[in-house]
Parts: sequence; structure tokens; C-alpha cells
Amino acid sequence: MWLVTFLLLLDSLHKARPEDVGTSLYFVNDSLQQVTFSSSVGVVVPCPATGSPSAALRWYLATGDDIYDVPHIRHVHANGTLQLYPFSPSAFNSFIHDNDYFCTAENAAGKIRSPNIRVKAVFREPYTVRVEDQRSMRGNMAVFKCLIPSSVQEYVSVVSWEKDTVSIIPENRFFITYHGGLYISDVQKEDALSTYRCITKHKYSGETRQSNGARLSVTDPAESIPTILDGFHSQEVWAGHTVELPCTASGYPIPAIRWLKDGRPLPADNRWTNHITGLTISDLRTEDSGTYICEVTNTFGSAEATGTLTVIEPLHVTLTPKKLKTGIGSTVILSCALMGSPEFTIRWYRNTELVLPNEAISIRGLSNETLLITSAQKSHSGAYQCFASRKAQTAQDFAIIVLEGPPSIRAMRNITAVAGRDTLINCRVIGYPYYSIKWYKDALLLPDNHRQVVFENGTLKLTDVQKGMDEGEYLCSVLIQPQLSISQSVHVAVKVPPLIQPFEFPPASIGQLLYIPCVVSSGDMPIRITWRKDGQVIISGSGVTIESKEFMSSLQISSVSLKHNGNYTCIASNAAATVSRERQLIVRVPPRFVVQPNNQDGIYGKAGVLNCSVDGYPPPKVMWKHAKGSGNPQQYHPVPLTGRIQILPNSSLLIRHVLEEDIGYYLCQASNGVGTDISKSMFLTVKIPAMITSHPNTTIAIKGHAKELNCTARGERPIIIRWEKGDTVIDPDRVMRYAITTKDNGDEVVSTLKLKPADRGDSVFFSCHAINSYGEDRGLIQLTVQEPPDPPELEIREVKARSMNLRWTQRFDGNSIITGFDIEYKNKSDSWDFKQSTRNISPTINQANIVDLHPASVYSIRMYSFNKIGRSEPSKELTISTEEAAPDGPPMDVTLQPVTSQSIQVTWKAPKKELQNGVIRGYQIGYRENSPGSNGQYSIVEMKATGDSEVYTLDNLKKFAQYGVVVQAFNRAGTGPSSSEINATTLEDVPSQPPENVRALSITSDVAVISWSEPPRSTLNGVLKGYRVIFWSLYIDGEWGEMQNITTMRERVELRGMEKFTNYSVQVLAYTQAGDGVRSSVLYIQTKEDVPGPPAGIKAVPSSASSVVVSWLPPTKPNGVIRKYTIFCSSPGSGQPAPSEYETSPEQLFYRIAHLNRGQQYLLWVAAVTSAGRGNSSEKVTIEPAGKAPAKIISFGGTVTTPWMKDVRLPCNSVGDPAPAVKWTKDSEDSAIPVSMDGHRLIHTNGTLLLRAVKAEDSGYYTCTATNTGGFDTIIVNLLVQVPPDQPRLTVSKTSASSITLTWIPGDNGGSSIRGFVLQYSVDNSEEWKDVFISSSERAFKLDSLKCGTWYKVKLAAKNSVGSGRISEIIEAKTHGREPSFSKDQHLFTHINSTHARLNLQGWNNGGCPITAIGLEYRPKGTWAWQGLRANTSGEVFLTELREATWYELRMRACNSAGCGNKTAQFATLDYDGSTIPPIKSAQGEGDDVKKLFTIGCPVILATLGVALLFIVRKKRKEKRLKRLRDAKSLAEMLISKNNRSFDTPVKGPPQGPRLHIDIPRVQLLIEDKEGIKQLGDDKATIPVADAEFSQAVNPQSFCTGVSLHHPALIQSTGPLIDMSDIRPGTNPVSRKNVKSAHSTRNRYSSQWTLTKCQASTPARTLTSDWRTVGSQHGVTVTESDSYSASLSQDTDKGRNSMVSTESASSTYEELARAYEHAKLEEQLQHAKFEITECFISDSSSDQMTTGTNENADSMTSMSTPSEPGICRFTASPPKPQDADRGKNVAVPIPHRASKSDYCNLPLYAKSEAFFRKADGREPCPVVPPREASMRNLPRTYHTQARHLTLDPASKPSGLPHPGAPAAASTATLPQRTLAMPAPAAGTAPPASGPTPAEPPAAPSAAPPAPSTEPPRPGGPHTKMGGSRDSLLEMSTSGVGRSQKQGAGAYSKSYTLV
Repeated sequence: MWLVTFLLLLDSLHKARPEDVGTSLYFVNDSLQQVTFSSSVGVVVPCPATGSPSAALRWYLATGDDIYDVPHIRHVHANGTLQLYPFSPSAFNSFIHDNDYFCTAENAAGKIRSPNIRVKAVFREPYTVRVEDQRSMRGNMAVFKCLIPSSVQEYVSVVSWEKDTVSIIPENRFFITYHGGLYISDVQKEDALSTYRCITKHKYSGETRQSNGARLSVTDPAESIPTILDGFHSQEVWAGHTVELPCTASGYPIPAIRWLKDGRPLPADNRWTNHITGLTISDLRTEDSGTYICEVTNTFGSAEATGTLTVIEPLHVTLTPKKLKTGIGSTVILSCALMGSPEFTIRWYRNTELVLPNEAISIRGLSNETLLITSAQKSHSGAYQCFASRKAQTAQDFAIIVLEGPPSIRAMRNITAVAGRDTLINCRVIGYPYYSIKWYKDALLLPDNHRQVVFENGTLKLTDVQKGMDEGEYLCSVLIQPQLSISQSVHVAVKVPPLIQPFEFPPASIGQLLYIPCVVSSGDMPIRITWRKDGQVIISGSGVTIESKEFMSSLQISSVSLKHNGNYTCIASNAAATVSRERQLIVRVPPRFVVQPNNQDGIYGKAGVLNCSVDGYPPPKVMWKHAKGSGNPQQYHPVPLTGRIQILPNSSLLIRHVLEEDIGYYLCQASNGVGTDISKSMFLTVKIPAMITSHPNTTIAIKGHAKELNCTARGERPIIIRWEKGDTVIDPDRVMRYAITTKDNGDEVVSTLKLKPADRGDSVFFSCHAINSYGEDRGLIQLTVQEPPDPPELEIREVKARSMNLRWTQRFDGNSIITGFDIEYKNKSDSWDFKQSTRNISPTINQANIVDLHPASVYSIRMYSFNKIGRSEPSKELTISTEEAAPDGPPMDVTLQPVTSQSIQVTWKAPKKELQNGVIRGYQIGYRENSPGSNGQYSIVEMKATGDSEVYTLDNLKKFAQYGVVVQAFNRAGTGPSSSEINATTLEDVPSQPPENVRALSITSDVAVISWSEPPRSTLNGVLKGYRVIFWSLYIDGEWGEMQNITTMRERVELRGMEKFTNYSVQVLAYTQAGDGVRSSVLYIQTKEDVPGPPAGIKAVPSSASSVVVSWLPPTKPNGVIRKYTIFCSSPGSGQPAPSEYETSPEQLFYRIAHLNRGQQYLLWVAAVTSAGRGNSSEKVTIEPAGKAPAKIISFGGTVTTPWMKDVRLPCNSVGDPAPAVKWTKDSEDSAIPVSMDGHRLIHTNGTLLLRAVKAEDSGYYTCTATNTGGFDTIIVNLLVQVPPDQPRLTVSKTSASSITLTWIPGDNGGSSIRGFVLQYSVDNSEEWKDVFISSSERAFKLDSLKCGTWYKVKLAAKNSVGSGRISEIIEAKTHGREPSFSKDQHLFTHINSTHARLNLQGWNNGGCPITAIGLEYRPKGTWAWQGLRANTSGEVFLTELREATWYELRMRACNSAGCGNKTAQFATLDYDGSTIPPIKSAQGEGDDVKKLFTIGCPVILATLGVALLFIVRKKRKEKRLKRLRDAKSLAEMLISKNNRSFDTPVKGPPQGPRLHIDIPRVQLLIEDKEGIKQLGDDKATIPVADAEFSQAVNPQSFCTGVSLHHPALIQSTGPLIDMSDIRPGTNPVSRKNVKSAHSTRNRYSSQWTLTKCQASTPARTLTSDWRTVGSQHGVTVTESDSYSASLSQDTDKGRNSMVSTESASSTYEELARAYEHAKLEEQLQHAKFEITECFISDSSSDQMTTGTNENADSMTSMSTPSEPGICRFTASPPKPQDADRGKNVAVPIPHRASKSDYCNLPLYAKSEAFFRKADGREPCPVVPPREASMRNLPRTYHTQARHLTLDPASKPSGLPHPGAPAAASTATLPQRTLAMPAPAAGTAPPASGPTPAEPPAAPSAAPPAPSTEPPRPGGPHTKMGGSRDSLLEMSTSGVGRSQKQGAGAYSKSYTLV
């Protein structure tokens, strides 16, 4: 409420006119014309008018009536403020809360009134807003409107829209109009998947509402005429405001919109804006009024929306003169000037009273704007107001008229007062001076009692007016001189309101006569009396008569009926007031039946209702009576109302359970004291339903024996008995084990069920059901079938070295008590004949200890149980191993191999088998720095064991430092001894600091000296090899010269051959064996000046008969500051030996030489001059003055380079006689377009072309042509506009625990060399970006000192001389590490006694990030308060002062930079005697239940909220990343299509290989480098996993055997090849349309896989390879091929590594292509090892799994963006020297040989020169039209297996490979579509003994086979290539014979294949 008041007062202060403040009366806010407020808040309205001196303020209704205070509803404060209090809707009064008010201010100057103020209260009424479903065509517009009820539409507005509960931000395709509508442009199919809601807010109550969710139905475009979706109507708008005229339409083709105003197109005005939502007009003017038409048109028709806009200006009134003093009798003229819209009316007021024309006052003018007073008298003084009104708008102004003259009293009219109320009598004095005002009545000076008050201004107030005392004449006497007074009298008449005597209505019955008088006992006559019934006026008639007399009125009813019930009001009114009195008439009615009782049947045991319903007034009382027996009723007795029998509210009788005793007559009797009682009787008959009277509740049977069950029933006949077992009806005809017999025994029926025999399944409830017409009953019989017990479920509780503790659970006891147990055990390798037993164990025991066992042995255990029926079967056999001991021996053969400058690879073998004492679980590696100054403490890392040989890489070591390393093994029992310490030194690295004290000195114009000092020794990170000086020139135009470098061992270098007078940038770096170090800061130097070079060009043209003009270009190399130019002119034939010389300023590049001879030839040349002297001269030109000079251009063409957004002038100065005309054109493709002059282009009079603020599109060739009658001349200018560089393509190449290495490929440099890069990075959940500035020559950068295990966001931008370019896509990467976790193999407590507990903190695994804090809390179990404790990250911690014999709860939390890990545990302190205590039994009371519920409920709720929030965040991130993936996929497809390769180059020597073909469907596959391939001789077959290695326990259902293994990597001899069939759109439409995305359901990686060998069909996910040994020169050994399915083992892990940008895909594939060319075609990686380091599929989280690299791999790794199908990464590294001959007996897959035509599809840079140097000289790649080539497709087919044979070389079939022929194709089984390549066309026949591969049915997702010109032959060798979008990895080799070509420079690189 006070807020509303404050706003009104604030508005008042703003609008007060300063010039009015000093006047007698003024308005503080005359524009206040409407106040709307909330009924729950109320409002305070200050009076808009006031005066100086203080004025009396009063409020009136618009009708002129005074307002009075209504308690708690309305109140007028003493300061003139009107207050309306908050009220409930039931207290609403339209006269108070919805009415027009005005306020008056009165003082000696006069009286003024405010305009009418509309005060309106708004209720908080319920309302709903709706949004209707809409339809739209794709690409069209959709419009949603928020439908608000009309009752609240004025106060409710739309504040926002939501799409699927997310607020819509108006952008892109979504728009929200001024009127609250939602527009969706360019509708897409996905728009139909969302729901749309509008949010509204109430203007006054602040209440918000949400609409229902509306849907959008999107259809495909269909040709249709336009339809208006949203139009506009006629409206009025204030001038100066902004209006939006909505107009949008749908249709197809999409209609065009055109606007018309008054039938004409819209005028050109920037105030008119045509938006997608409609027409917006800002800063409205009155001339904008008119009729607007929106026309929408397409090719099928048109439509239009029409509306009228009226712009109105606010009214403004000016009344002149403002203040007028004049004499009596003069003429007064008041003029009222108006501004604003027309159609207004004018009214005049004087002292708030309407001015009416008379003989002295006249109102004139067309609009009554002039008031004329002739012969003005003193009574004409006062305040005059001119009110102008137009509809709801009112404006006013006032003037004060003072008529000078002696004081007088204004005429007073007689007053009528109402008795009992207050009244005011005003005595207004006109003139001055006067001294006092006094009132008299009956000659007595007033006041003479407490009800009279006289105010200073002469007003007399009478309180609680009384007729006898206050009525009469009152005299106002004004003292105008000391002895002279004037007076005027006024008569006050008092009116008395009527008073109605009380009356009452007597009790009335139907048909009676009724007479009620209404008598007025007092009040002034005449009095009018009326009657109302229930608020409606009563009119005589219909049995009602009203008789009225002078002071009374009677109401007469001739026959009273029910319709006369109601409230009657007598209303009396006279001139004073209106009063009323209300009473109620009640009519009595005797009882009557509404529903009469009738005879009924009741069912025994069921509820019955005896109906009887009566009415009457007063409500009748009902009594029920009962007479037993079926004969005539003799005597009725009242029915006893108990819990079984009740009377319902409608008078009916309810019997809840009908009994046989309830048979008889019932009487319903009703009375209400009016008339006689009524009654009615009825007869109740009771029917007996079927009831079971006898059956056994429980009974016992023996399994395998017969059993009978009996059931007896009674009730109304016929009775049917049905048997059920559980819920199933027993049918003896279908189940022969059951037989049912029924026998009638008097009034009972006996049914027998016989079981032949009983079975365990019969131990259930059997039920017999008796059924007749009146009900049914059921008897339950629990049958227990006893049998020998089931064997117990045995489990091992504890296993030690020589004992074990067993526990068992007896499940089914055979429905008989267990009597004992037997335990049997044996060595696993023995038979049960040699068992040992423990017999007759008590049935009350459920655990036992077995002792005297052998350590580290395997035992089989089984058990029997007994009951009185017999012995059970043996339990399930358990196999256990006795407990292990700590290893007794250290790891063996520990070796160290430095890998990088900060990592050392540690390799070792497991301890001796006999010393392991169990399974080695892992190893602890301790390392310490042995350099001087180190602390000598070991740092410990832990790893899990993977096999007999182990490898671990120590990271984050110091560079070029010596480390000592020890290794110790551990198993479950503990840690063994450590190995002897061995030392190794990390590799060298590049220096981490630049040289110091770098200085530069310019010696001459082309020589400079650079000097420096050595960097600090500690930063060299190796042995210093020398220094490198990098320098480049900086040209005047901002461009950089070529970067040069000089290498030296000294700390000083002399730079020669530098460009003269040129700025240079210089940097110095130190380098080691590892490479270049950090560059020094850029140092700037300038070479000295020298003589300039010759001018770059010269022209000479005749300008008249005696003059020529010569022009030139500045020197290409000015070599200094040009001081002047010298022009030389000589005439060879004139005889003058010395030429004439002329000089010009350096700014002038032309010169006119006059006074020459016509027809004489002259030689002209020019030279430039610097401070160093005159330079070389230009070429000499010959010229001859001519009388008529043809048009010549003295300006030069060439290339002009400029930054964008600069003004550029292209000169074209011409000479000639007559003066030539100049014309500019710009070349565009094959035509020249004239340059038009506009705001962007201007051609000066001298021919210069001015281009303002040039942009990239202004680049091009401009031609200037000068023409006159003598000829023409042209020059061509090539304009190059430099722009900021394009965004670089950024990718992550490597991550570590504290660093992220980034690489990038710059985009287009924009025509200016790149000056540097700005790298910005921030933590993933932060927006605080940090900047790093990087040199322009860098293409990689390492972010150091990052938080471990943290996600980072990175972006990059390039800079050139123009400015900064676009920022790259933001990429995300995560440093290595995760939150801490407590090791499962570590014990949390190392010691517990009765008061202390010692915890082992070494069990925390830091996850790769140092633990920063460990906190723990503990409390006694069952209490609330936790005790906290902080601990350091090492050592142990003690919990002290514990209670003895108490269970405790413990929770620990360890944190590092990656997050926090938790560990909870429970422990018990020992008793005082050192004994343990039992677990706590749960015994909770009601209070504990509440605590437990609270304890459980709160975390569940919080977890639910957390999961929901996480889901929303991940969903947002998922949507963002999926968009990136889609972009990357499109880019990747385009790039990969260039690399569709096949190879067909015959090579001498052994067959090419190997080639590994892997398909990875929606899983990640990790294949580690292991020595898993068996080495065999030249003539022995090789199988990677032999059948003997599989378990012999074969599942008879699947016929599969399995073994877990690490897949061995293959020793390769070439680089990677790309094999993809899903290529760029448009290249292969057949294969493209069959591709379907497959989303991942899991995102895991595994270092171990289980290979399952199946004997029957191959499962969907298979990993198949054909292996063979490359044999000797005498033969080839081929082995059998088996198919193995790949599935994840349990030893899995979850990980998440670097997310990379979608923009990096392009750079990755380009780099891959270059690596392919280098590694394959240049043959630099023969015998190199290839290792698959990761394969993953993009799923919903887009996570990426990574692992370590190969032992020989370089750390350089090329990252790639995960696409939807999947990515595999592998690393290539150079071979070891000892591997040169390993290819002779290594297992490799059979290679794939592609056809020659396939090789032709390679990109040009990827084709081998050897291929084109064939002996036959024929072109290997025929010319194929592009369209035909793009439509080629490969045939697809499906295979199962292929078998290969080992043959002697002498009997080789033609289909087998040999060292000089194509190899047979291998076969790979893929889980989805595969592509089969036909073998080469050589005569290959299938082997005679080989099976013919069957063709299985195609998978549902398989594409139909494409047509092929060469179909595969049945049974022939085939090769499958990836035809789906699953990841395919292929490798190939060029043979062992090329190993000698391996160069000394090893090439090692990582590649990523998709």
C-alpha cells in the first residue's frame, strides 16, 4: 500500500510546475486520472490539489456527493489523503471501490477541483491461461498465442515463453512480439518434439500463471494459398510511442509480404521497420494515422489483413490570464487554449461549481473556449477552471480572478441537514480587509455547546445534528472595520430519517393466512414504504397483497405455501434517509412418503437396506418397528439400533449382516408435529447362501503317497462345490493326478478331493468353493507334503593357511525338522573315495571350522542334511584355496630405459614361482633422485600385475637427472622384498630458458652484430650443442619477410647480407640434442641508410607542342629516406653535352618540362637521392613534343595492397589535348563492369578512384581508361585487401597430470603474414579466461602447471597486421588423474584395543594427483554427533579416548585437485578383558523409526536432486558435443573420401603382409604389445591361441570355449592405410544411403578381453584374423582360420580423457595423408612395430578412452575428433636393430591385395612412383569420367569362415600366393554389413579339400548387394572391407625384402583412423 503511495507522490513531484508553486492555489499532479490497486493491498491517494497558504482539502464522488468515513473500508486523513484499506471480495462495494472521485482545495484565493479520478480495485480472482495446439508446414511460420480471459486481460501480461520447461531467448528462429505472441520461423521437424508454454504475470497482485503445454504439428510443404496466421485490428496509440502491427502468414511457396498505407506503398522512413513479426513504427506522429493493409501473396493466391491506426496526442490546456486583479464593474475575458487531438468538449467551473451562462456571464467560441464576464461584481471573484475532455482523457487549467472592492459575504444557500449526521456551513468573505468572522443563532454567539465548532476560515461545523436544537436561522457576521460589521444569514432545515418498529413472522403452515404490518414510528413525512423478498421487489398478485398507508404498510398472504419461504425486507425512505428491517418466513409442511417400503429379500450374512424416504418441514423424524414371524403381525416393537442395524440419513433401514432372526414385518413411521403421523409396513424374507460348514484347516501328506481332502457345505439348493489349488481351478479331466467325488448327505453336501500321489508342488493352500444362487463360501485347507530336505547352501566364511571356516544355510527342509548335517572334503585332484568327513553335526549349528589343511592348496567341499524322512542330495561342490603368504623373493631382471626427458620405463619379471606364495597382485615401484642436493626419499607408485613381464613408465621426472629405482611385489598377504637399486638418467630436453643479455648492433647498411650470454646451467636440460639466431625483416606496409636462422657455437654472430635501412626482429635460442629451446624476447634493430636504388618505373608523354610530362615510381629499395628526385633531360641532336637537371620534392612523382622544341627528340631519366647520396638512374625514355597530344596516363598500374576498412586512392592522372575523359572498370569473370559512384566509391576530377572502407570483396583488377580524340590509354591496378586471419584448427595432442599439449594448423592468413597467436584457457566450470601469447612460428604449445585431473576449455585466435582473427572452436581436455580411492587390498585398521584404534592411511590411492587433505569423522553407533579429525597424507592416525566395548561408525574423505573420495567403515573396540563384542541387534522404538526415516530420506532426496541436476547438465553438454560430432563427421567424410585406397603393386620376395582387419561395434578395444605370438620354425603353422589354452569345461548349449588374454601387437613394416567405404556424400550414393548410425550403450575400455571360441555359429560381435607364418624361400605354410568372439572381461576400468574440437578433424586427416605418403611410399618404417593404443565409439557422453603408447613410440600423438562410427588410434615406431630378421618366422595375418583399379582412386600425392614405372609402359589408371567414377561401387557379400591348407611348393595351386604373385585374400567376420572385394583375376581355383563357404542370410541392417562387373566366385578367397560405419583398422606391409632400405633417420608418429 505504501509503495503505491510513494509512487503517486513521486509522480506528483515530477509533474509539479515550478511557476505554479508561488501561487495561492496549485496542482501537484493534475494528470492523475486513474488509480488501480489490488484488493489485498489497498491504496493511498493524495489530493492532487493544494494551496499556499494551507488550503482545506476535501474529497467528493463524481456526482458531487460528500464522502464519509467507513470504518476499516475508507478514510480521509487530515492532510487530505484518501485511503482505501485492504478488503475481502465479500466486502466489495462498487460505490467505494469502483467509482470516480475528485478532490477540492479551498483557501482565501478560491476553490479548485481536480479532474475525476477513477479508483478501481482488482480482485485476486482465479483464472487460467491457455495455449492452443498449432499446425505448420516445414519452412513456414508458426504462431502461438497466450489466451488470457477477458475479465483479467487488462491486468495480465505475458512475461516469457518456455520450450520444454526452458525459457526461450528471442534469437535465431524464435521471436516474442510486443503483444506476447510466440513466432517460430523456418519451422523444422524437430520443433514438433517440444511443448510450448506461456508465463503470465498479474500487474497488481504479482501472481504468475503457467499455461498448458501446446504442441506443434509439422507437415511437409504442400502447395497452398496464403493464410493469415496473425493479423491486427483498429487501435489508438499515443504519439511518440512505438507500435507493432503483427502480420504473418503461411503457405507454399512461402508467401511474400507487402504493406500499404491508405492504398499506397509505405513511404521511405527509417521509423518504419518490417520485421518477421510484422510492421514496427517508432516515434509515432499524427500523420501516421490511417488504414494499413498487409498483403501476402504467392503463386497460388493472396490474402490480406486490414486495420486502422489512430495516433492521438495528449490534451494540453492553457488558461489566460493566470491571475487577474480588476475592479468591480469591469469586463473579464478568460481564454482557454487547447493542444492535442480534436473531438473534445470544454466545461467551465468557478469555485468547483459549473458555470452557467446568464446576463453577466457568457461562453463563446466554436468549442466554448472563451468565458466573458461583463460588469463583473464581487461575487464573480474566485478560481475559474477550464476542463477539456476527450473520451477517458481530461486536462484542465485554472485562473484566479480577484475583484477589488470592500469586503462582502458571498451569497449562502439554505442548507438541509440530516439528523444524527454532521454538516458544514461556509461563510465566504470576498474583499479585504476584514478582521474576524463570527456565527450567531438566536442572537447567541456560537459555539454554545460541544457539538458546534467554528474554524478560522469562517466554516461552522455541526456534529450529530438534532432537529429541535439545530434547526433555524444562522447569522454570519464579519467585522470589516473596528465599529462596522456586515452579515448574512442562512436557514438550516433538519430532516429526520424514518424509524421502523420491530416485527416478526409467526410460525406458518401450508394453507394458512398471514398478515405482517411494517410501521414507521418516526421520521419526516412523506415516507415511502416498499417490500422486498430475497432482494427482489414484491409486486401484489399470486396470493400476495401489499396495503400501504401514510406511515405503515402490511404484507398479506392468502394461502401460505413452500414458495413463500424466504427473507422479507421492509424499506422506508424519506428525504433524509432510507432504512430497512429484514425477517425470515418459515412455512411448516406435514410429512409424506417420497419412497414407500416394499417387501424385500435379504441374503444371509450380506447387507440389506429397507427403503423408506420421507420429507416435510420441519424435517420429519422416522421410527422403524419390527414384528417377528411370517403370519399376520400381532405387535410391533421398536427396532434396536445397534452397530449391525442403523437408520441411514435418507430414513432407510440398514442391516449390515442379515440373520435368520431378521425375518418378519417392518413398519416405517414418520412425524414432525405438523398434521398426523404416516406409516407403511413391508415383509423381509431371508435367503441362505452356500456355506462351508466343515473342512480341515491343515493336514500332512508324504511325497509319493495318496491323500484325500473332505469339504462339507449347506445352503439353498442347488449347491455346486468347486476345488482350487492356489488360484487355479482343479479339472480332474485334465490333471489325472486329481479325482473329485460329491455326496448329498441330508441338508449338507460332502465333496472329496483325492491326490494320487502327493507331490512337493501340492504343499499349498487348497480351497473348496460352495456356490448357489445367493452367494458362495470358501474353505481353505493347508496341505503340507513332507520329503527329504534339499541340500544346504554352503559358503566359505574365512580361509587361512591351514584352516577354513564354513557356514551354511538350509533352504528347504522337506517340511520336516532337520536332524543333522554331514561335511565331506577332499583334495581337488583326488576322487571322493578318498574323502574326509565330519558327521552328525547338530542341527542347531550353522557353521564349522575345518582344520589340519595344507597351505596354498585347492580343496573340494560338499555337505548333506537329514530329517526324519531321509538324507538330502549332496550340496553344490565348492572349491577353495588356502590363504597366501607374502612373497619371499624380489622381482627379477629389473631394467631401466629412459623414454623421454621426464619419463623412465621400468621393466621387470615376476619373482620366482616358488617364492611367490600366491598370485602376485601388483608391484610397488620406488624411485628417488640421486642428483646432488636431493633428499634421498623414495616416492612410491603402485600398479596391478598383468603377467610374468611388467612395464611401467615413471612420469613427471626432472629433466636430464639421475634416478634410482627399486621394485617389490605384493600379493594379498603382503609385500615382498625389494630389488636392488639400479640407476638411469632421463633423456635430454630442450632448454627451458632463452640466452641472456641479448644485444643487437647495426654496423653498416647490410651488417649487424648479435651477442648474448649462456642461459643458466640448471635450465639447459642437457648438453648445450649451440645457439640459433632467428631473424626476419619488418616492412613498412606491415608485412614480414622470410624468417631466417643462423646456427653457431659462439655467443656472438655477425649477420650479413641484410636489407638496407630495414627493421629486423631478432630472437636467440639455445639447443641441445633434444631440440630447440625457448626463444628470447624479440629484439628490434634497423640497418643503416644507403644510396637508393633506381626508380621502379618511368613514363614520359607529350602534353603540348613545347612541353612533356614525365612520371616515375619510387625505388623498389629506397635504402633510406628519399630526400628528393632529380630529373635529367638531354637532346642528342642539340649539341648540348650536359643534360638539364630538375629537382622535385620526394612526395611529387611527376614533373612537367616546358620550353622544348617541337619535333625534337629528348632523352629523360630520373634518380632518387637519400642522405647517403644519389642513387642509380632509371631507364632512359625518348619523347618528342607534339601539337596534338593523344590521351596518355602518367600514373602506373600494378599491385596495391591495403588493410581492410581503410580508404584507398587509385591514381589515374592523364594528359592530352583535348583533355581526356577518364573511365574506371572492374573485371568480373569474363566481363568488365563500370565503376559506379556511390557512397562507397568516388572518382575525383583528376581521375583518382577513391574506395572508402575497403572490404575483401573490393579486391580485384581495376582498369582506368583515358580517351580523347587523339587516342586512348589504359592502366590496370590489382587491388589486394588484407583481412584478419581465419580461425585456426586446434586439437589436443597429448595430456599429462599437469599439462596439456596443443597443436594447430593456422587458417588463411587474410593476405598478411600471421604475427602471433593468442591462446585462452579456463577451467571447465569457470568463465575466467587466461591469455597466453605465442609466436607466429609455433604450431604447438604446452600448457604447464595445470590442476591434476581437471577439465579445461581452450580456444585460439591468430593475429596479423590487420588485427585478430576469428576464435577457434572451444575444445575441452582433461589432465590425467582422478579422485582418491581406498585400495581394496589394504586394511583400514592396523590395531584396535578397548580405547584406541590405529588407521592405515597408506591405503589411499591418490588416483594420480597428490592428496591435499584427509578428513575423518567418527561416532558411537546410534548417536548423532560426529567427532572430526584432520590428518596428514602420510603415516598413520590414532583415534583415542574411545569407549570400550562399543561399536563405532567411521567415515573418511580424501581430496585432491580432481575431487574427493569417501570411505566408510564400522569397527568395535574391545571389551575390558580384550574380548570382542557381538554386532548390534536392531531394536528400535517409534522415535528411532522417525530418526531412521529422516536419516535415510534426506540423503535420498538430496541424491535425487543431484542426479536430476547432473542429468540436465550432461544433457546440455551432450547436445552441444553432439552438434560438434555431427560437424566433425561431415568434415571427416569429405576428407576420408580422398583416401579410399587400394594397392596393387607386385613386389619381388616374400608375400606382402600382414594386414589386420578389425571391426569394433559400439565397444572400445585395446590391444597391448605382448610377446604372445609363438615363434615357430619355417615349416610350422602358427595359431595365436591354441585350443589347449581354452578351458575344457564346455557349455553344452553354446559349444563355446573361452580364454582371457592380451591380444599381441604385430610387427609391421609399413605405415597405416585407410580403408573406408562410407565416403563423402555424392561420391557413392549406393553405399551412402545404407549407412545407419549405431549409438553406443557403454563407454568402457579394457586391457583384457575374453576370446570365446564357438563350435557352431559365430556371434554378432566377432574378431577374426587369418594367421600364417611367413616361411622360407622354399614354401609357404598356411594354417587353419578360426573365428573368435570378443567380449569385455571383468577386469575393466572406466576412463575419460581429452575431448577434442570438431575443427581438429580436418587437420588430423590432412596430417594423416602426409604421414601416409611419408611412411608408406617413402618406405621409412619397414619392420616397424604398430600398436593399437585405443579404439572408441562416440556415445551420449562423447567420452574418449586413452592408454599408453608403445615402448618404441614417440610421444607425438595426433588427436582426432570422435565421430559417430568410431575411432582407432595406433602408434608406429622404428624397428629395433635385432628385429631386422624377425619377419622370417613371425605370425602375421594374411595380407589383402587390392586391384589395380582400386589403386587409381588414391589421391595424387599418395600414388607410388614405383607403380607408374611399370615395364609395359601402359597407363595404369584409365581415364574415367568423374560422374562414372563416382557411381562405381564394390560388390558386397557375407561369409562365415575360410580354410587354408599347407602345401608343398612343388604342388602349389594357382590360387595360392607365392613371393611373386598376389596373395590370397584373408577373411574377417564383421558384426554388421561388410564389403567383399573379389580376388585378382588370376586363375584362382578353390582348394579341392576346402569347404565351400556358405552364404548366411543377410542381417537386417545389411545393404542389398550392389551390381558388380566381376562377381566373386563361390568358394574362392575373399576379402571383406568395412561397409558399415563401424571403425575399421587395416595394416599392410611391403615385405621383409625391403628392410635394407631403412634409413638412419627414424620416423615415429601416432595416427588416428576412423
